[in-house]
Amino acid sequence: MRVEIERDRYGRPLVKPPGGGKSVAYTRATTIANSLDDPAALTAWKMRMAAIGLSVRSDLLLAINAAQDDKMAINKYIEDAMEIAGASRAATIGTALHTFAEKLDLGLDIGPVPSEWAGDLTAYQQATKKLNMVRIEQFCVLDKYKIAGTPDRLVEYNGELFIADIKTGRIDHPNNIAIQLAIYANGLPYDVETATRGKWGDVNKSKAIIIHLPAGTGLCKLVWLDIAEGKKGLDFAMKVRQWRDKKGLITPFPEQGEDSVVN
Repeated sequence: MRVEIERDRYGRPLVKPPGGGKSVAYTRATTIANSLDDPAALTAWKMRMAAIGLSVRSDLLLAINAAQDDKMAINKYIEDAMEIAGASRAATIGTALHTFAEKLDLGLDIGPVPSEWAGDLTAYQQATKKLNMVRIEQFCVLDKYKIAGTPDRLVEYNGELFIADIKTGRIDHPNNIAIQLAIYANGLPYDVETATRGKWGDVNKSKAIIIHLPAGTGLCKLVWLDIAEGKKGLDFAMKVRQWRDKKGLITPFPEQGEDSVVN
């Protein structure tokens, strides 16, 4: 049974530094990968989901009206409305397909699968026959930037090692995926039980593999992903995050005194 890594109250994995000492929080790879995304489309989608949910459940609308300035309560009602609209359905299905695929690759019995998604798993097996699964769900760290995450697979293809990740949704905007898989390829496997780092081996840092398994379609295909560009995106994302934390951008006018602040 896989040992889960300890996390802080924000869900960040706690990792022992390379030199030892107290565990520190590492940023999740998916957080970094999404940090350069334009949030406009996601925000609009969330608003639509909330609106649909509220149109179905007038009691939530009433509760929000009663909550007034209680932001925490209102946020919870909005989340409930999004859930009613099916906002998490795709993520739930994707997680389930990941779990089934992992069991298949480990040679375990997957038990009964609803017919709606049985074709997806058959397609997955067919598409990945050419890949030798070297590591499955191996936690890893990129100490340079204090990032951690878990690639779905390390695979061998034609005698070469590649990071591979299963994606059950759309991949028509793969820039964040390229950053995510570049993190994994440039990182090191981390043993959670012993808090020690290992090595991937001579893993390809220019290309990775997306195992595209769009849920409910009965289709699966392998796609090459340029993670050399993903590494450039990673380095840029870290500069952006560093700049966001930059202090001292405002200073008072001398005649206003040192305690004054420009609004």
